[in-house]
Amino acid sequence: MDPAPTALEGDYDYIVVGAGSAGCVVANRLSADPSSRVLLLEAGGKDDWIWFHIPVGYLFAIGNPRADWMFETTPQPGLNGHALAYPRGKVLGGSSAINAMINMRGQAADYDGWRDSGLPGWGWEDVLPVFRKIEDHFIGESDVHGVGGEWRVEPPRVRWDILDAVRDAAEQIGIPKRPDFNTGDNEGSGYFHVNQKAGRRWSAARGFLKPAQNRANLRVETNALTEALTFQDNQATGVVFRQRGRRFVVQARAEVILCAGAIGSPQILQRSGIGPAKVLKQAGVIPRVDLPGVGENLQDHLQQRAIYRISGAETLNQTYHSIWGKAKMGLDYALRRRGPLTMAPSQLGMFTRSDPSQGRANIQFHVQPLSLDKFGEPLHRFPAITVAACNLRPTSRGTIRIPSADPDAAPEINPNYLETEDDKHVAADAIRITRRLMQQPALKPFAPDEFVPGVKSEDEDLSRAAGDIGTTIFHPVGTAKMGRADDPMAVVDGALAVRGVDRLRVIDASVMPSITSGNTNTPTIMIAAKGAAMVKRR
Repeated sequence: MDPAPTALEGDYDYIVVGAGSAGCVVANRLSADPSSRVLLLEAGGKDDWIWFHIPVGYLFAIGNPRADWMFETTPQPGLNGHALAYPRGKVLGGSSAINAMINMRGQAADYDGWRDSGLPGWGWEDVLPVFRKIEDHFIGESDVHGVGGEWRVEPPRVRWDILDAVRDAAEQIGIPKRPDFNTGDNEGSGYFHVNQKAGRRWSAARGFLKPAQNRANLRVETNALTEALTFQDNQATGVVFRQRGRRFVVQARAEVILCAGAIGSPQILQRSGIGPAKVLKQAGVIPRVDLPGVGENLQDHLQQRAIYRISGAETLNQTYHSIWGKAKMGLDYALRRRGPLTMAPSQLGMFTRSDPSQGRANIQFHVQPLSLDKFGEPLHRFPAITVAACNLRPTSRGTIRIPSADPDAAPEINPNYLETEDDKHVAADAIRITRRLMQQPALKPFAPDEFVPGVKSEDEDLSRAAGDIGTTIFHPVGTAKMGRADDPMAVVDGALAVRGVDRLRVIDASVMPSITSGNTNTPTIMIAAKGAAMVKRR
């Protein structure tokens, strides 16, 4: 039996659990009021490793227990029985410290869909001012962009001839060139804008937490794993957490705010007795609030990573395996903060429709001047590019469930990839479009040759091929979704307050009712800023 927890010294109005993308923003905003005392608990460590700051460091952080929770999915029938590594950031800044740094809002229709589902205040015209306020955008002030905010956005600082050619090929199949993906309509091709500053990663910790960390009313504790919430009747009163072998209990006078992400927040709720009663009982947890939606509605972007050998152009594969190439990269970064060490995992993006019946772009391409079997393994020794296509709005839904009340027990993550016929159809169409793209005249000088999936025949089952090469883009959302009072699967309301429990909110990617049409980190930052404003208004 664990020893009784010791009361943590200090009085706090707000306890924020999780110092990831959302928690850094919430802690910044709440502690801006000097009369409010804020405690921020992060289960990971400090961001004091060089690879958290050099952009290409994601290659070393993902799959490394120093930076990554090292989660895995359950075996996925839709992926022909494969289980996937499921990286999540285990550090101040959370996944924004190890992610692709791609600044992407999604489409206006995503947010209008939230509003039209019964969530007033969450439409595009409502969230656009929030996006603008958080931004410090290199384009400058405009109707859609802002300057002076904490979330720095810059253009890429490296270019590749082969990616220019892919973009030209996209134009040849009807995908127009687009200079900015973040105006509400992202259909087209272009180079991703990134969350960097002068060639260094700009995580949520750098942008939002570091400027606030010296405030007398903000306390930040790292290596502090939250076990469960504490209650008095139907009110959340605080949390129990463990840190370096000791257990502590701490109370919040105003609210407890879960910002532990789409994987972490439902785990804490379930360990605290909030969730589907049947799931809780199976895990040995006494149900406190039977809330069926906790851990349900998991959505993620599954990509089909096609790899093409090329010739006649440089890719990172050659540079990575060359002593002189590595030296040149290091010098370019040291002297100019430019070159491949500044690279996001993907540089070129394309948004298009999988078939003409789609009302708006429903697939996204991430194109990379490199190839590897999977993250954490070396790049291939031959010149190649990766052309990865994902379904932006999957209809498959998965789950996050605790196997026991033990906070150290890894969650059961079942994304249910390619569960629906619609998702299988879109995945197969995405492979067809990839192959059509690579056959265009603009790419003929580079002789692209399909290495993965690499099976072509008249009767080829593209849905099965999609399962073989499918992998996550690390965008889990939706596991504590917001919704109307009559939605039995809604976990939080439009103000992000947990149903059936007072003084408890969830503010992170888990509250998205449906996934946004693109990379999900910047929408999470927006949700955090909007949610913190709601807390302050209360």
